[in-house]
Amino acid sequence: MRMDEIDLEHGPDAGPQAAPAGAMARRFRGFLPVVVDVETGGFDWNRHALLEMAAVPIEMDAEGRFYPGQTASAHFIPAPGTEIDPRSLEITGIRLDHPFRMAKPEREALSHVFNHVRAAVRRYGCQRAILVGHNAHFDLNFLNAAVARSGHKRNPFHPFSVFDTVSLAGIAYGQTVLARAMQAAGLDWDASEAHSAVYDAEQTARLFCRIANAWPHPPAA
Repeated sequence: MRMDEIDLEHGPDAGPQAAPAGAMARRFRGFLPVVVDVETGGFDWNRHALLEMAAVPIEMDAEGRFYPGQTASAHFIPAPGTEIDPRSLEITGIRLDHPFRMAKPEREALSHVFNHVRAAVRRYGCQRAILVGHNAHFDLNFLNAAVARSGHKRNPFHPFSVFDTVSLAGIAYGQTVLARAMQAAGLDWDASEAHSAVYDAEQTARLFCRIANAWPHPPAA
């Protein structure tokens, strides 16, 4: 099978072989890219609640090609003292009282996702995760606010550095809206599934991998 016949966003059908030890850490200066999407109760991270979070570690195969790893996600019980703008729920379609939502308190929900991310960081011999997102600082600001609010001490993400797929897609395809960037990249997009943290994170991960796999690897130091 030629490399151009492989689905480079999901790896070969038979399952990709593992990357050489240290390859991911060398590629990104000790960071592991992890795509994150959050759904929230508004736009103010200091005031509005974090309601959903999904994280997709980026994996590397033996040829140095990137593909999305396994998704970890959690639904959050709105933290005490936070607010929810009803208009945000109209956009996301989140029903806070849904019987199958199975939401967790903020600290517990963060731990559920962070444990998955830390395991991926260790597996690749990286020092910490770096958040990848579409308008990434929005996601990072809500994440950092939740970490500070809950007193969580084991946040695996860099506190301020990100990889933003808005910038990457703008350079690669001339598109900054996620749906249009996906289409320009030749990837599918289902508008009816959008504004779910899991769907948006997994689609953003595919976009990141498509762009990163088309970019020449930097020369070895």
